[in-house]
Amino acid sequence: MAKKLVVIVPMPGTYMLDIAGPCDVFSAADSILHEGLGEEGAGYELLLAAYGDEKTVQTKSGISMTCPVTLAEITQPIDTLIVAGFPMALLHAGDRRLINWLKINYPRLHRVASICVGTYALAEAGILEGKNATTHWEHSRAFQEKYPTIRVDTNPFYTKDGNVYTSGGVSSGVDLSLALVEEDYGREVAIQVARKLVLYLKRPGFQSQFANLLQLHSVANSLAGKLRPWMLDHLDKELGVEELANHLNMSLRNFTRVFTRETGMTPAKFVEKLRVEIARKYLEDSDYSMEQIAARCGLGGVVSMRRVFLRHMNVTPSDYRRTFRTSFAD
Repeated sequence: MAKKLVVIVPMPGTYMLDIAGPCDVFSAADSILHEGLGEEGAGYELLLAAYGDEKTVQTKSGISMTCPVTLAEITQPIDTLIVAGFPMALLHAGDRRLINWLKINYPRLHRVASICVGTYALAEAGILEGKNATTHWEHSRAFQEKYPTIRVDTNPFYTKDGNVYTSGGVSSGVDLSLALVEEDYGREVAIQVARKLVLYLKRPGFQSQFANLLQLHSVANSLAGKLRPWMLDHLDKELGVEELANHLNMSLRNFTRVFTRETGMTPAKFVEKLRVEIARKYLEDSDYSMEQIAARCGLGGVVSMRRVFLRHMNVTPSDYRRTFRTSFAD
């Protein structure tokens, strides 16, 4: 049994965890397979490969990584190729070297994967055409608009469609790498890697629990932006669409039309998302009971709040509090 070659392509401006996380997972798996299980020939050979001629890549933290090879210099069969991040500035500058390499070499790869916005590289190469994919939750809407034929779901930490794997934001690359180890060498090996690195084998929850439901910077100068301070002061009230329109001295029809055009959602949906966002803050930073939070945010009772939370966050309020509660909350 030959070692599986895993090639990671670190892109400029990428978070170090996008690169180091998968490296540590595959390295730990290789060590466990050799030292712990003694499987001759099994394991992983790791290789950082530059996408272009420049082998030194500067990460977002300012720390530089030097790749021993470029993609063009690799001659042995690649089992898994992982694109770690992707700066859109490359596309704007007309630099399509990685895209072109993927187009030519994808048929020869056993598996291809992306971490965070590395999905843009796979999409530009046509690899994700008609497939399911995920990406960082901040980019999901823009990604879906740019590539309408790709089925985007930013709930899961990672997705698999055929031999194409995509993962969400930053740490999701670790979740994906553990899943690939499990696929290659079984659950027991993956569990040992997770234990060694003090990780969840399968992290509970969904990527959506980390997302901001409302991109407030994008609605700052809209009707929603003008209404938001008033809404926050009256969040425990009903806040019907007619009441919102009256507050701005607008007709119901015109208010609904303009609001939906500016925000991409109905006023009712915006109010519901705002209620959930504020409830999240209370769950993270306060000792208010579930009943108190539901009342303060206008989410009805505990049962109603739980239902709304599951719809928007794919997690219950109590599970969210356990995960994100600040240790300094009084």
